[in-house]
Amino acid sequence: MKSNNRILIFSALGIAINIVLGTVSGMLNIPLLFLDTIGTIFVAVVYGPFYGALTGGLTNVALGIIQNPKNIPFALVNIVVGIVVGLIAKKWKFDLKAAIITGAILAVVCPLIGTPISVYVYGGLTGDFNDVFFTWLVQTGQKVFTAAFIPRITSNIVDKIASCVIVSWIVARIPKNYIQGVM
Repeated sequence: MKSNNRILIFSALGIAINIVLGTVSGMLNIPLLFLDTIGTIFVAVVYGPFYGALTGGLTNVALGIIQNPKNIPFALVNIVVGIVVGLIAKKWKFDLKAAIITGAILAVVCPLIGTPISVYVYGGLTGDFNDVFFTWLVQTGQKVFTAAFIPRITSNIVDKIASCVIVSWIVARIPKNYIQGVM
């Protein structure tokens, strides 16, 4: 199979994985875990920052069309996930140590991008598990930005590190002929 076809197939699978795992996690109301960037992280590790960013951005556009248009502005977060992970994976082997460090970086970067979107586009409420904490923090006197940021960074610490670790585990077990010459 040609390399470009393989990349496109894996990118499409990455989008599907993001949507399915994110939807299942949301339906199960699993606190602190979204799993909606595993496909983006995977594609970024295997094929680099461009395809990771493309997978992330298209995931949010697809979610905006099939689930809720509120997902579209957050495409920027998923694009940055693809870029950050892709750049790190290009420079270092994406083993357990790199996955934990990358997840920790994403746990800070994602809320720094997503919180302003949440606050300025939606007033801080986005219809997810974090809204409970946001409302409580606002009622206790926190500023809207702080109330939106704190639950996001807390949940991202768990979600992004777990997502990166899962991907590092998967990548270590993929037959090398699928990713040879890419990583």
